[in-house]
Amino acid sequence: MILHMIAAIRCTNLVKHYEGRPPVEAVRGLDLTVEAGECFGLLGPNGAGKTTTIEIIEGIAEPTAGEVEIFGMRWGRDDNAIKERLGISLQETRLSEKLQVRETVTLFRSFYKCGLEPDEVIRRVSLEEKATTRVGNLSGGQRQRLAVACALVGDPDLLLLDEPTTGLDPQSRRQLWELIHAFRVQGRTVLLTTHYMDEAERLCDRVAVVDHGKVIALGSPRDLIAELGGEHIIEFTLDERDGLSPLEPATLSDLPAVRSARKDADHFSLSVTEPHIALPALLERLGQGGHPLAGLSTRHASLEDVFVMLTGRHLREGDATS
Repeated sequence: MILHMIAAIRCTNLVKHYEGRPPVEAVRGLDLTVEAGECFGLLGPNGAGKTTTIEIIEGIAEPTAGEVEIFGMRWGRDDNAIKERLGISLQETRLSEKLQVRETVTLFRSFYKCGLEPDEVIRRVSLEEKATTRVGNLSGGQRQRLAVACALVGDPDLLLLDEPTTGLDPQSRRQLWELIHAFRVQGRTVLLTTHYMDEAERLCDRVAVVDHGKVIALGSPRDLIAELGGEHIIEFTLDERDGLSPLEPATLSDLPAVRSARKDADHFSLSVTEPHIALPALLERLGQGGHPLAGLSTRHASLEDVFVMLTGRHLREGDATS
C-alpha cells in the first residue's frame, strides 16, 4: 500500500563527515523532501555529496548528524519494514559472473516477502533472450538493465537509482527511461542521481542541485530554467586578433532582451528572452567594437545552464576535477 499522505523521503539537517588528513565534509546540513509519487533528481558533480546522501537514505551509510525518514520510518528502528519497500540500483553493481540472468533475479526475489515473478521483471527490462545467459557474458548495457531488474523484483514503493544510465548506449537509455516512466504510472516514487541534463529534464518532476554537500537550488526543471531569466541561449566565439581590446561580458548585459552574459573559456553565452531581438543588437555591438565573429549558435536553455549559473562551472567538468 502506497501512502501518499506521508513523504517518501525526508532528510533534515543531514551531515556526513569522513575522518582523514584532511577530514572530508561530504554532506553539510542538507535538507530534502521527496513526495510520494514523484520522480526526484539529485544533480551535481562527483564530490558534491549526492552519492553519499543517497547511500544514507539507502541505509548503507550512517549520518554523522541529522535525521532521515522513509515513508515516516527510520533506520535503526524500522529496518525490515523499510527494506521491503525499497528497490536499489547502485552506481556500480557487482553480480556473480557465473549465475544466469534468471538465477540472479530469482536470488534477489528471495530477499523479499512479496514481489514480482522473475520472468515478468526480466521481460520488463527486455532481457528475455538472455534469461539463461551467464552474467559474465552480458554487455555493459545488459548488466545495467539486470541491476535495475534486481531493484524492481521486490515490487518496491521507492526506487533509488544512482547514475542508472552512465555508459549506456542511446537505445538502452531510452529503454530505462520507459521503465522509470512505467514505474511512475503506478504511483510509485523514484529518486535518481544523474549527470545527464536531458535525462533529468525528461524524467524528473523536481530536481535538487547539490554542490559542496548542500542543496543550492530546488524546483521543477522548468522553474529552474525560468530563473535564468531567459528561455534561450546565444553562444558565440570571436576571431581574436592582435591589437583588439578584450570583450567583457558585462558590456553585453544591457542589450535588449538579454538577461545575463558570461564568458566560459573561449566562448560567450547570453541568456535571452527573444533571440530575434537580441541577435541584431549583439551583431551591431560587436561591429561597433571591431570584434569579428568566428562562430554563433542559438539553443534553448537547459539545466546545464542553471548549473553553470549557480556554480560557475559545467557539470561534466566537475567530474574531471573531482
